[in-house]
Amino acid sequence: MAEDAHEAIKPAVPAVARAALLLDLVSAEPDALSLSDLAERLALAKSSAHALTRTLIDERLLLRTSRQTFIVGPRLMRWATAFSERSDVATEFARIWDESTVRLQGATITLSMRDGNDVVYIGARNSENTPWFNFRVGMRLPMAFTATGHAFMSQMSDAEIRYRFRDGLPEPLTRNSPRELDDVLTLVTQTRERGYSLDLEYVSDGMVCFGATVLGAANEAVAGVAVSLPAAERTSETDQRVVVTLTRMARTISERMGAVIEEQTGADLAKRP
Repeated sequence: MAEDAHEAIKPAVPAVARAALLLDLVSAEPDALSLSDLAERLALAKSSAHALTRTLIDERLLLRTSRQTFIVGPRLMRWATAFSERSDVATEFARIWDESTVRLQGATITLSMRDGNDVVYIGARNSENTPWFNFRVGMRLPMAFTATGHAFMSQMSDAEIRYRFRDGLPEPLTRNSPRELDDVLTLVTQTRERGYSLDLEYVSDGMVCFGATVLGAANEAVAGVAVSLPAAERTSETDQRVVVTLTRMARTISERMGAVIEEQTGADLAKRP
């Protein structure tokens, strides 16, 4: 709720705030919004929206497509890469990457951070076993459907989750995506009980994901790690190997970030829903 209060504060430089909001809109709906759409969403005169987009295009922060819609520009990738490389949690994630690769051959491993009601991916090692879905640095997905999103929400109260989704859930990504907030709250409760989250084809048909939070020095969630694999490959043995490795990875990064982690039993971590 503090975030919402912060967002309501009048920006010191309105033009910068409008540019940031415009880029948020375009990144959320790439190649879908026209100049008129952006003007309407930003409550701007069309001439003002044109001046704003023209400036962002000149600075390579925005590109205009042949359909007269917009996508984010290449300069943003440089900033995303710089953030990822300088993020302490991303550095620690990279340090244990090789160890996780050996133990989770054939699985996709990702690192994400929360931004509002989305998760944003800042690290990804994609597997050839799920070629139909690749995570990308900078990709955003709804917190309501993702494994790391449920892991993040497991650190929140139910009241905060209800407040965050007071306007309803986003459009489902698959036929399995939760449709009601009560369904999400049930999944979050299960995550708290297990100590890890589980996305059962909520993001992509044929893919399941296991997630866990990374804690910082204040023992608050600062990132999420996830392991994804084809749903057809799930067995009790596979689940146990993934969960043990995932939770060990999250614990190792958390401890290097200064968190104090309580002990959990192997039986708890390997429990299959």
